[in-house]
Amino acid sequence: MIEMLAVTTIIGALSTIAIPKIRDAIEKAKVARAIGDIRAIQAELDGQDSLPAGLSDIGRGNVLDPWGNPYQYFLFPAQRGGGPPPGARRDRFLVPINTSYDLYSMGHDGKSTIALTARDSRDDIVRANDGGYIGLAARF
Repeated sequence: MIEMLAVTTIIGALSTIAIPKIRDAIEKAKVARAIGDIRAIQAELDGQDSLPAGLSDIGRGNVLDPWGNPYQYFLFPAQRGGGPPPGARRDRFLVPINTSYDLYSMGHDGKSTIALTARDSRDDIVRANDGGYIGLAARF
């Protein structure tokens, strides 16, 4: 009986250590997959003669991120004076992070806002610097 209690205690201790590490590894794998998906979508978009109005135009309209949400694509309309329109994703200085289009995943919480520093946006996987950076918004 004492041996069973000892075994149960050891298994419980090991599981309390292992479960958070497994969850972290799964989350890192999901982030890596989202980065790969965004790189692939970006390559398809950049290979077009002109940027499409939506991801459906390149056959990626139904592609979901690892958390089950659709990837977000926002093509900047041509404007007088140039520059990104209102609604473009912005960095901590509120400067737009791209010049032609935004492409991102809303992360595990499925929420996002324009500013990358906002709580809802920190877990987003973003394309920034016109493709020079693809990764977590919190690290940009």
